[in-house]
Amino acid sequence: MIKNVLLIIFLFSTSLQAATFQTDTTAYQTQRLKVNALLNERSAKFGQYDQSLDTRTGIFGFQTKDDIKNSNEILRQIVLNDNNIFKELKILMNYKDEEVKRIRNEANSSSSRIENYKASIKKLQDQNEQLKKDFDAANKEKQITNYIVMFLALTLFVACYLFYKKLKKV
Repeated sequence: MIKNVLLIIFLFSTSLQAATFQTDTTAYQTQRLKVNALLNERSAKFGQYDQSLDTRTGIFGFQTKDDIKNSNEILRQIVLNDNNIFKELKILMNYKDEEVKRIRNEANSSSSRIENYKASIKKLQDQNEQLKKDFDAANKEKQITNYIVMFLALTLFVACYLFYKKLKKV
């Protein structure tokens, strides 16, 4: 009965931890996808910036102020995108740190549970050995008692037999 209750509690806690782990993993994956999208956006913007540097709409193939402003605006967008990437990476690292902490706590919890189980098993083994010793001692006492009873019964039987023979003679 107790084993069944402990098994149910263990399975429930395991499934609860798995659900929590799944939620953390989903959030982590979503965050990774967000960072990857920002990195792809940065690569595209950098390609636009590279093209804008080659753009020369001025007379005699020179860059105009508008070309330079356009290049600077694209560069500013790249910097803003980089800032967003850093923010999202920080969030991603926080997820990773939380996951490491959770795994460390789970490992410590598992270790302590294992140690408790080992201590319980050792205690039960010691109790089992003590019960075996007590049982063997009780059996020995029972055997000694049986021998004493048989000896007394035999003595009584011999005494009765001798008394009966004596009465027969008299």
